[in-house]
Amino acid sequence: MKAIQIDEFGGPEVMQYREVPDISPGDADALVEIQAVGVNFTDIYSRAGINPGPPLPRTIGVEGAGVVRAVGSSVSDLKEGDVVAYSSSQGSYAEQAVVAASRLVKMPEGLGARDGAAAMLQGMTAHYLCHSTYPVQAGDRVLVHAGAGGVGLLLIQMIKKLGGYVFSTVSTEEKAALARGAGADHVILYTQDDFAEVIKDATNGEGLRAVYDAVGQTTFDNSISCLGRRGYMVLYGQASGVVPPMDPRVLGNGSLFLTRPGLGDYTVTTDELRQRAGDVLGWVKSGELKLRVEHIFALSEASEAHRQLAGRATTGKLLLIP
Repeated sequence: MKAIQIDEFGGPEVMQYREVPDISPGDADALVEIQAVGVNFTDIYSRAGINPGPPLPRTIGVEGAGVVRAVGSSVSDLKEGDVVAYSSSQGSYAEQAVVAASRLVKMPEGLGARDGAAAMLQGMTAHYLCHSTYPVQAGDRVLVHAGAGGVGLLLIQMIKKLGGYVFSTVSTEEKAALARGAGADHVILYTQDDFAEVIKDATNGEGLRAVYDAVGQTTFDNSISCLGRRGYMVLYGQASGVVPPMDPRVLGNGSLFLTRPGLGDYTVTTDELRQRAGDVLGWVKSGELKLRVEHIFALSEASEAHRQLAGRATTGKLLLIP
């Protein structure tokens, strides 16, 4: 079968499209014929050697969807032919993947593999951020950075569903239109305005209940300054770089909270995983949650997909098709 592997860490050029040995499931696994692969910033971190992972050479990617082709002897809740999706399992940039059956989610009737690959990781990330990390209440004012990105568009929609008021930052007018289309109440072009000053003026100095920040280095300090008393700084990514060490006393001005959450800690058990995925996929099926897939690449074009994502010129989701 074909797969994208790396033999060393580095830029997109280290990704090799090559033939690799066929694989088979263990007792508790399923063999999935991959029909769509989700491209995520965590893949870039893995390629660059920032994220831990299996030994090199390594098949990268953690999100995919497709059809079950075989199951292990102890698997009873899946069968050959089931359409499934998953995230947080290594090796999705391939024509096939072996995935623990406990980490697979059956797709609802009417949704396909591309929906699953577009919704799982980013949809469940948005879900835990606004339902668990800081559970948004009706009337809460919050900030979503990168509002036209894959998580950003889904997070805005979910926060509005919960009754929150959303400020969002974007870089261009085109991206601003997408964020507004998702429901953002006040969109700020950070290339033109100081978002912290805009938010202070708009809230009469009261600040926000939470900031959801996947940008990191370039937004962190101003994000902290946007928070009101007992506000939550939710740093869930580092697209612009790693945030340098900080003095915790900074949080003392307003008794602020700082957290660095990750999806793995919010999908620990199979029940929790399937509950979050079930909500997300159910909303996609009902039309309450709109997916935006901006670009679809062949699996062999994974390097170009990484270049476009790392350049932060994309919106919504990028998919690879084996």
